[in-house]
Amino acid sequence: MSADNGPAFEGLEVGQVVAERQVVLTRDSLVRYAGASGDFNPIHYNDAFAESVGLPGVIAHGMLTLGIAASVVEEWAGPGNVVDLQTRFARPIPVPAMGEAVVAFTAKVGALDTEARFARIDILVEFDGQKILAKAQAVVACA
Repeated sequence: MSADNGPAFEGLEVGQVVAERQVVLTRDSLVRYAGASGDFNPIHYNDAFAESVGLPGVIAHGMLTLGIAASVVEEWAGPGNVVDLQTRFARPIPVPAMGEAVVAFTAKVGALDTEARFARIDILVEFDGQKILAKAQAVVACA
């Protein structure tokens, strides 16, 4: 891994927003992700089943949400420069049968390691005014 093409360390400041994206999730999105990932848990396509296990209805895959969060950071950082990614899942994203769930992703500098030239990027993922991921963080190697 190399930060040769990574973001410039100089000029980064704690609190600085480095990337933002809104993503629209639909039931079609969940079907496509299930096919690509092999995750066919019925909580992601069957309302009756999801409700029977205490969910508000069909929910988005947690790894789909994390994957989008990672892509937001990687698009800014460049391929190969995200050296660590971690989170805790705090809340599900209900996806209606008809309609969509609009999810907001914001990546900002949470901390800077001058010696290692790493930036910790905090990722805020929000849906319907609620935080979806807790302590979502990526470590980025900077040039």
